[in-house]
Amino acid sequence: MEPGLAFAFLAMALGGQAPRNPALLMRPAILNIGHVCRWDSRCMRKQEQAMNRSVKFVRKYRPPGWKVQLCNRNASRGRLRVDWIGFGNCIRNPNLRPPVRKRRS
Repeated sequence: MEPGLAFAFLAMALGGQAPRNPALLMRPAILNIGHVCRWDSRCMRKQEQAMNRSVKFVRKYRPPGWKVQLCNRNASRGRLRVDWIGFGNCIRNPNLRPPVRKRRS
């Protein structure tokens, strides 16, 4: 059987649906979490839960842009890594104030 036909039959058998759990390479947030946690499963679970809570909070309460940017900077662990637990704690902090801009002389 030709490889193209085998793939077509496989696609029909699956009903043309994508897999339920995409590969880790297709989920950049999980790659980020894995890198932050050094692939420790317990740490990854906590980070993923914190990420989901943070996303829900931001969707529901719509914090100002300055606060999201401030918390992104505070939770940054390198160029492309984010500590989601730190971000979640920061975004919920009611005592944060907008940064003061310096005046140019």
